[in-house]
Amino acid sequence: MKVLDAEKKTGIKTFLTPFNGVGGKLRFQPEDFIVQELSNYPVKSDSGKYLIALVTSKNWETNILVRELSNLLHISRQRIGFAGTKDKRAKTTQLMSFYDVSLENLLKINIKNVTIEDIYSSNKSVKLGNLLGNKFEVIIRNINDDIDFEHVKKISNFINEHGGFPNFFGIQRFGIIRPITHIVGKYIVKDDFEKAVMIYIANPLKEEDEETYKLRQNLQKTHDFATALKLYPNKLNFEKAILNKLVVNQNDFVGALQELPKNLLTMFVYAYQSYLFNRILSQRIKKKIPLNKAIVGDIILPIRKGIVDEIGINVTKSNIKKINFQISKGKAVVSGVLFGSDSIFSEGEMGEIEHKIIDSEKLDPRDFIIPEIPYISSNGSRRPLLANVKDLEFNLIDDDLNKNKKALYMKFKLSKGSYATSLLREFLKAEDIRNY
Repeated sequence: MKVLDAEKKTGIKTFLTPFNGVGGKLRFQPEDFIVQELSNYPVKSDSGKYLIALVTSKNWETNILVRELSNLLHISRQRIGFAGTKDKRAKTTQLMSFYDVSLENLLKINIKNVTIEDIYSSNKSVKLGNLLGNKFEVIIRNINDDIDFEHVKKISNFINEHGGFPNFFGIQRFGIIRPITHIVGKYIVKDDFEKAVMIYIANPLKEEDEETYKLRQNLQKTHDFATALKLYPNKLNFEKAILNKLVVNQNDFVGALQELPKNLLTMFVYAYQSYLFNRILSQRIKKKIPLNKAIVGDIILPIRKGIVDEIGINVTKSNIKKINFQISKGKAVVSGVLFGSDSIFSEGEMGEIEHKIIDSEKLDPRDFIIPEIPYISSNGSRRPLLANVKDLEFNLIDDDLNKNKKALYMKFKLSKGSYATSLLREFLKAEDIRNY
C-alpha cells in the first residue's frame, strides 16, 4: 500500500520533539477516538425558535450527519447549526441547534449510531466556531514493543516544558482518505473553477476503494457528467449534488460548487490557507527558530482573559525582552500568517519565511477576494505557532484487540482550532498519515 506522504498532502515537514515515536495506529475502531465538545450553551428560553440538543454520533462526519438530519426533518441544512466539524472515524459528542423544528419531530429521529438528548429551546443558535474547545480520550494500538512509560513521559514533558506543540492544521483539514480540500481551494483562489470542481468530483486516488477509483477515473477522462451521476454511489452524495447541477448546465462550475453546504465550500479556501501555514510553521522549526520565544520581526498575539487577540504586535529590539517575558507567563504567543486579502507579514527572518512560501505559490492578496462566491472570500489573519494542551494524562494498557500487545491510552483537552492529531503525531512519529 502506498504511503501517504504528510509533507505533500498537508504541508507538514517536521516534528518538534526529538524522541523516537511510540509507533502504532489511531482509530482501529471509532471508540478509540472519543471527542466531547466543550460547548458554549445558548441561554434557555421557553419561547425560543431554536431547539438545542446534545448529539452523540459514531462513524458520522458532521456534514454528512447534518445532511441526513435535514432529510429526515424535511428542512434545509441551513436550519441546523453546529460549532465544529467532527471526524467520521470517531465517537463524538457536540451541540447542535435546529431552527423551527418541533420537539416531537426531533424526538422521532432514529439514525444508527446517533443519539439526540438534553433538548431545550433557545433564542440563539449554535454557530460555527462558538465552542471553548474539545476533550479527547484516545487509544493508540499496536505500539512498538520497546515503548515504556518513561519514554512516553519524555515526549510529554518536552511538550509541557516547551509550552505546547506545533499548531499544525491536522490531516482532517485536508481529508484523510482524499486529502484534496486545499487543492480545490487553491484552484478556487486561482479563479479556475472548472479545475476545482474536477479535482473534487474526479481526480482518482489509489487510497479509495477500487470501484470509486474507477468511477472517478472514467469521469476524469470523459467529463460525462450524466453517466457519472447514474453510476456514482449514494455515499458520494456531495459529488452527486455537483454532478446533478452540471447535467443541467455543463459549464456552470461556480453554480455546481454552490450546491455544497456553505461551511464545506468555505473550508476549501481555509484549507489552502492552512496548507500554506503548515509549510511556514514547518520551515520555522527546520530553521531551529523557537516557537515559544519571539525573535525580532515576529508578530505576537496578546492573550487576554484566555482569549487570543486578533491584533498583533510587532517585535522590535526595544520591546523583545518585555514581550518574551509576557510569552513566558502565557500572556502572548508568536504567530504565523494565514494568508488572505488583508494579510500582514512578519519582518526579519520570519518574514522571509512567510514571503518565500507565499511567493512560491505565485499568490496575490487579491486572489482571496472571490466575487463569484463572495462569502468564501477571506481577509486572512494570524495564527499562534504553538497550541497549548491541558490536563494531559497517559498510561500503557493491555491492548484488548491485539493479544500480548500494549496500547497507549491518552486523555487531554485542547482549545478550539487546535488538532488532536497534531499533538498525537509527536507521539507516534508515523510516516503514513493514515495512522493519524
